[in-house]
Amino acid sequence: MDIINRTLYLDKIIARLDKKMMLILVGQRRVGKSYMLKQLNQWLKDNRPKAHILYIDKELQAFRSLVSAEDLYDYTVAHLPQSGRNYLLIDEVQDIPDFENALRSLHAENRCQIIATGSNAYIFSTELSTRLSGRFLEIPIHSLSYEEFLTFHHLEDSDDSLRHYLRVGGLPGLCHFDIFDESQTRDYLQGVYNTVMMRDVIAREEIRNVAFMENLTAFLADNIGKLISMRNITNTMKSQGEKFSDSLTAAYIKHLCGALILSPVQRYDIHGKRLFEQNYKYYFADHGVRNLLCGFNLRSSIEKVMENVVWHHLLTQGFKVWVGSLRQGEIDFVATRGGKTLYVQCTYLLAADETIKREFGNLKAIRDNFPKYVVSMDPVSGDLPQYPGIQHLSLRSFLKTKL
Repeated sequence: MDIINRTLYLDKIIARLDKKMMLILVGQRRVGKSYMLKQLNQWLKDNRPKAHILYIDKELQAFRSLVSAEDLYDYTVAHLPQSGRNYLLIDEVQDIPDFENALRSLHAENRCQIIATGSNAYIFSTELSTRLSGRFLEIPIHSLSYEEFLTFHHLEDSDDSLRHYLRVGGLPGLCHFDIFDESQTRDYLQGVYNTVMMRDVIAREEIRNVAFMENLTAFLADNIGKLISMRNITNTMKSQGEKFSDSLTAAYIKHLCGALILSPVQRYDIHGKRLFEQNYKYYFADHGVRNLLCGFNLRSSIEKVMENVVWHHLLTQGFKVWVGSLRQGEIDFVATRGGKTLYVQCTYLLAADETIKREFGNLKAIRDNFPKYVVSMDPVSGDLPQYPGIQHLSLRSFLKTKL
């Protein structure tokens, strides 16, 4: 089977090889981490012909005997020589209990360059960072960008292609299905969602009230782009007959974020240069999964999906993203990367003067010279003379822009 290279990630991984650091590829299940590992494996074979490569895929029956850190360590030592250029590639490493003990020892012995994948955020951000502090780099893998979507599905850039991307999302596995057939895409996305929920949320976190977890996920999917507090969620769910505490709601949302199906975005005070600790927005790692939960009804939720897609595009470009807070309004996204900052407003159409004033006016209120964008579905892009320095881009143009 042909593998389509995702050079954005492959180049990033290659640039970080042989730097005395473990590399951990993280992302929701089915975003393509395994294929990135396969691409790296092939690149190593092509470019490091004398290297010794050990590839472990915990989802394969062949590795069923690796059930502990000791098993992983012993298997690696048995299959890699003590010296030379050695690479250990492990897929879904979190399926091995206490795996970090084996990785720490192998790294300390300088036995091999370790590249691993995992599908749970808190294993890597909390436990692993504590036990392997300063020894690993985390590389996020996201679902397909719009341009990758065109490549995977052999489509030309067009308004029609963009509509399909907005509808079905960017999970790479959809390339094996007919994305024009809603029943096929629905079945595939439902399968992915069920797998993530069952393996990475319900089973791993021992969720007792599955119905509440599913209702909560659907609620968050329907409220993309809204500032949400735990109390707001709890009160809304209570009005629908669900009676749970704020703390349980917060714990369940934490589990969803841990499985990387959902991401919280904090508010950032643009004038005060500080982060707020309460009331986040939430976005889905793949907007196709979000649409599945909301019945694929784009007509009534196009602005929500657009926001999710713009947020996703910023992430794939390597930005850290916050929601901007101003005294007189809000900026949809404040994005930073190194010393670069940019601001983005997202709206469906700039059809009314009131909309133009709100979207451009909020950006104009920011007193700095960093790039500012208004993104909409309007087919024509271009700056407005009354708002100098603020660039208007159509969504299609924005999703093809290297920021």
